[in-house]
Amino acid sequence: MAKVVPHSLFSDFDIDLFKGGKHYKLYEKFGSHIMTVDGVEGTYFAVWAPSAKTVSVIGDFNFWIEGEHQLNVRWDASGIWEGFIPNVGKGTTYKYKIQSHHNDIKTEKADPYARRCEHPPKTASIVWDADHDWKDADWMTKRKKHNALDAPFSVYEVHLGSWKRKVAENKFLSYTELADELVAYVKEMNFTHVELMPVMEYPYDPSWGYQLVGYFAPTSRFGYPEEFKLLVDKLHQNDIGIILDWVPSHFPEDAHGLGFFDGTCLYEHPDKRKGYHPDWKSLIFNYGRNEVKSFLISNAIFWLEQYHADGLRVDAVASMLFLDYSRNDGEWEPNQFGGRENLEAIAFMREMNEAVYTMFPDVQTIAEESTSFPMVSRPTSIGGLGFGMKWMMGWMHDTLQYFAKEPIYRRHHQNDLTFSMTYAFTENFMLPLSHDEVVYGKHSILGRMPGDEWQRFANLRLLYSYMFTHPGTNLLFQGSEFGQSEEWNFEQSLDWHLLEYDVHKGVQTLIKDLNNLYKTEPALHEKQFTADGFEWIDYNDAGNSVLIYIRKGKKPANDLVIACNMTPIPHENYRIGLPRKGNLQEIFNSDLKQYAGTNDFVNTKVTSDELEWQFRNHSTEIKIPPLGMVVLKYRS
Repeated sequence: MAKVVPHSLFSDFDIDLFKGGKHYKLYEKFGSHIMTVDGVEGTYFAVWAPSAKTVSVIGDFNFWIEGEHQLNVRWDASGIWEGFIPNVGKGTTYKYKIQSHHNDIKTEKADPYARRCEHPPKTASIVWDADHDWKDADWMTKRKKHNALDAPFSVYEVHLGSWKRKVAENKFLSYTELADELVAYVKEMNFTHVELMPVMEYPYDPSWGYQLVGYFAPTSRFGYPEEFKLLVDKLHQNDIGIILDWVPSHFPEDAHGLGFFDGTCLYEHPDKRKGYHPDWKSLIFNYGRNEVKSFLISNAIFWLEQYHADGLRVDAVASMLFLDYSRNDGEWEPNQFGGRENLEAIAFMREMNEAVYTMFPDVQTIAEESTSFPMVSRPTSIGGLGFGMKWMMGWMHDTLQYFAKEPIYRRHHQNDLTFSMTYAFTENFMLPLSHDEVVYGKHSILGRMPGDEWQRFANLRLLYSYMFTHPGTNLLFQGSEFGQSEEWNFEQSLDWHLLEYDVHKGVQTLIKDLNNLYKTEPALHEKQFTADGFEWIDYNDAGNSVLIYIRKGKKPANDLVIACNMTPIPHENYRIGLPRKGNLQEIFNSDLKQYAGTNDFVNTKVTSDELEWQFRNHSTEIKIPPLGMVVLKYRS
């Protein structure tokens, strides 16, 4: 049997960058690479295991026998083991068998840089190259304008395993099938982007993908890596961007994963107070170790470069920022200045964002960050973390809490809605109604709405209408767009049969139209992150639970006047102040017949009066439907 041939893809410069934490394309060097050496076809392997005494590649090609194919350790103290094995090709399953200097411990590990993994519960890596002839050049050329901060950015969050299934067999749709069905649906619904919950390989279905093992491999549950590229390609060909959930915060302890990789704490922090996550029973990366930092930043760059992703939504940022996150007194150690901030994680996030935006200035990174940590979405040059956007968790919490109240009590909680405007422009906020809000007994979004059936659906339509006209970008989890009745269950398909009912079909049509309104009305996106894009007309009518505000674009002619009625009592002659005189046209009404509304409170003709009202020189009377919202625009 052919043995390991000495070979290396690493230059001295690569090693210096790796050791310094500045190598951002490690996937070109580490892992398994099919190649020809001295006229012989085979595969080159490279793995980082600095505490190893020996490292063997084991696999089906050598009957999983340890020692048959031992890699060679480099002479430069980099801890890298490498070598070329002739006649090992695409489709070969393999792992690394590592014997440690630390107590002679032996570990059997999947390749951290593998491009494909076996279908769980199997755990081996697979030699692979995911060839794909990309046809998205048009999108890649123009995506800068689609991903810009002044562009419409409406995101449909998807869990690929439960969005839709083959019901008879209860099987997943494949990447190829999703490239047809999901793409067509998202396009029909007018969303601008899809966000996929983690698609990197993970061993445990109930983790929803947030406990990663194969950081460089799309999960084999839905097909081959090149088929995932096809899905991305089809999205781009239909002018739909794709955001990938990315998890640099923690990883599971599975025996074949990154934990205790070479018999020591290699990827995880050795101090349990910094290296173990009590909430998720998982390990935390050692952000202060240069080689780990290079691994993580290379992984971010990999998905943007190799899979043409348009952005990364970074999971659990708050857990990375604070040393005392989910820890009691005595379970954490302050930083060198006596504070609770994890300085190494903060430095890592800044460096990651700098690398991403330097190499891909036309993408977005989005932080799922639930605290008031300052300047998350501000440039690193002025002390920020460098993310493009941040989830507005405060808005989500306050708004859902408000809408869960019976309308008769809302007059006492008007500030739950208005409070968000006191901090709305401190960050570039995305408004999320995500998967986390429809699990663990929280009910579906529809299930939180009070009242009888009519009120629940009217409330839901009003919530979404308010969301889409509030400053910021938007994210809506699958099923919420048609009023899924039950909580999300990752083990089954969404309840698509609900669309047979007018009330559910009406919500779906509403979301389709709201997305179109958001995309076509400049006032809703051009200044979505700046204070001069929003102006209150009146927020003081708590007695009627009415809110009136203006959304502004770059041109005053595009300004929109928006009125919300948070009670089931209609207002047929409600006077509102106007920014200037003129005739207005109703361009949206959440109570229309096509949304399963009453259709009884439509504004057919709106003309300003020279009557001072709400501290404005001009005003008019309008109809505001029960539990409804209307959007008015000046006619030229």
